[in-house]
Amino acid sequence: MAFNPYLLQRSMDYTMGNLFLPNPYLPPMHLHPQGLTAPLPKLSQMFDRSGFVPSDTVSQPFRPYSCADSDADVTDDPKVELDAKELWNSFHEYGTEMVITKSGRRMFPPFKVKVSGLDKKAKYILLMDIVAVDDCRYKFHNSKWMVAGKADPEMPKRMYIHPDSPSTGEQWMQKIVSFHKLKLSNNISDKHGFVSYHFTILNSMHKYQPRFHLVRTDDILKLPYSPFRTFVFKEMEFIAVTAYQNEKITQLKIDHNPFAKGFRDTGGGKREKK
Repeated sequence: MAFNPYLLQRSMDYTMGNLFLPNPYLPPMHLHPQGLTAPLPKLSQMFDRSGFVPSDTVSQPFRPYSCADSDADVTDDPKVELDAKELWNSFHEYGTEMVITKSGRRMFPPFKVKVSGLDKKAKYILLMDIVAVDDCRYKFHNSKWMVAGKADPEMPKRMYIHPDSPSTGEQWMQKIVSFHKLKLSNNISDKHGFVSYHFTILNSMHKYQPRFHLVRTDDILKLPYSPFRTFVFKEMEFIAVTAYQNEKITQLKIDHNPFAKGFRDTGGGKREKK
C-alpha cells in the first residue's frame, strides 16, 4: 500500500485536518509552493560513514511524486509487492517478534520486495527505514501482547540505502530487491554506525513498522528534492525483543528459518527473568 511517509498507520492520521500537523514520531515539515519541503541540511548531516541517511533529513525535503518539468519524458507508475507475503501473514497472525542484539540480528522473515511499473531508462534509489508505530511500551502477558506503559526515547533513525542504488528501472524490475543485510540492534552506544555499517537501533518491547521508499533520481545528493513514493506493508509490523516471548513465533522461526539451528538443537524460548 502506498501512503504518505509522514503518517503512521492510524485512522486519525488520514484526516485532512491532521495531514500537516506535527507528528510526535516523525520530523516536522512545512508547506512550500513546490511541495512538502524543509531547509536544506548540510551534506555532513545528510550522510554518515555507515551508508545510512538520517531519516529526518530525507523525510523533510521530499516533494510529491510528479512535480518536475524534467519528468515529462518519464513514464512510470511504481508498484511494489512484498515477497513471501503468506509467510509474513503467518507471523503477523500471532504478533511478529524480531530479536535485537548488541551485535545485530537480521530480520526473519527477510525484507524482500518485487518492484514493477518503473521507467526502464530512468534511475532510481531504493531505501528503507523502521519507525515506531506508537508511543507505547509492551509486555507479553497471558499469551498476548498488551500495553505496559509509555515508550522509551527513540534513538535517531536512519534510512538504509540499498547498495545497488542508483540503478535503472529495468535493472530493479529484473530481480527481487532484498534488504537482508540490515541488522536490528539495541546497542545504544553505536549511534553513528561505528560497530556495523548495517545497524538500525531499536528499543526492546516496542512496536515498529518497516517502510520502503522509492526515489526517482540518478544522484544520491539529489535525494531530498527528487520524486518519491513510500510503501508500507501492515503485515511487517513487529515488536522488538531480546528473546522470543510467544512460543508460536518461536516455532514458526524454527519451521521456516534455515539459520535457526540453535533453536532446533537446544530448544528456544524466553530468557529467565532476572
